[in-house]
Amino acid sequence: AQLRESGGGSVHAGGSLKLSCVVSKFPNFCMGWFRQAPGKEREGVAMIDYPTRIYYADSVKDRFTVSKDNGKNTLFLQMNNLTIEDTAMYYCAARPYATCPPPNHALPAFDNFGQGTQVTVSS
Repeated sequence: AQLRESGGGSVHAGGSLKLSCVVSKFPNFCMGWFRQAPGKEREGVAMIDYPTRIYYADSVKDRFTVSKDNGKNTLFLQMNNLTIEDTAMYYCAARPYATCPPPNHALPAFDNFGQGTQVTVSS
């Protein structure tokens, strides 16, 4: 599947952004959002598997919401109450299995990422 993210931008701390990821194929895959800050490893943020079990990293729980629109082949990440620590390049990813690993163990399980969208949060 090909993935294309959009929706990144620059916001002040406390603000919100909604990322989108259009997927060329939208079967019963595990889908996820990852992020990578400068000088840091890529990390899992949120996962949604088939049909709709959802997992969040502790750092974003209660602030971020992952969802998908099967009719539009689109994955979303609603990000609220953003902090400076959320600044990163955000990637969506897919793996051809129905189940997702938890975000803190997810990176080795994915090899199909989009090109990323930048999120910058300032004080």
